[in-house]
Amino acid sequence: MLTKILVGCCGFPTGIKRYVKEFRVAEVQKTFYKPPSLETLRKWRVLAPENFEFTVKAWQVITHPPTSPTYKKAGLKLELSKAGFFRPTREVFEAWEKTREACDILKAKVCVFQTPSSFKENSENIGNMKEFFSSVDSGGATLAWEPRGWSMETVRSLCEELNLVHVTDPFASPPALERETSYFRLHGFPPGERLYRYKYTRDDLLYLAKKVREFKGSVYVLFNNIWMHDDATAFMRILEEQC
Repeated sequence: MLTKILVGCCGFPTGIKRYVKEFRVAEVQKTFYKPPSLETLRKWRVLAPENFEFTVKAWQVITHPPTSPTYKKAGLKLELSKAGFFRPTREVFEAWEKTREACDILKAKVCVFQTPSSFKENSENIGNMKEFFSSVDSGGATLAWEPRGWSMETVRSLCEELNLVHVTDPFASPPALERETSYFRLHGFPPGERLYRYKYTRDDLLYLAKKVREFKGSVYVLFNNIWMHDDATAFMRILEEQC
């Protein structure tokens, strides 16, 4: 199986019209905070070339509890007491339907569920995940999970059972298991105090190129740091030099 590496950013750091001319993939962030209108989503799909890929970050109502500061940032006016942590509630499942609708309109091949560090590895959360992912219709999209602080053994077991892709930062850890799709989110070189505010060096990007080429199939490399546009551009150049 050949390797197809798609490089882009989490969000549109330059504005979508310029962005779609420079990259082949983008991870949509607005769907996490507050899903855009259907009209806006359709406009984005029309603005992008046919071979451009959107991936979608699932709405926080599915993954994050009401205490998360991300709700305040989004200005959501919803009944949130039953939101988050994949709870088997009407609010969570309706949030998935909104997320899937965005995936359908954007023709997204991957939907990313990012769980916060407060989503602990325990029997209740594992049970909620199993009920959620065994109940929802993915609409043909690959479902991917970025956990925080979970053991590799549990992540591997859940990803196998629920057919999920394990999302990681390759500078921090490899995925718990390999799939036909690999999905990497680059938050800045560890350790944690340098996350997001870190600018990757050429040596970092050479290392990254070596790591991602170890995987087969579709490999998504999405930068999510302050200098994401510059770093993603530099990384694409390195990949081209190595061809």
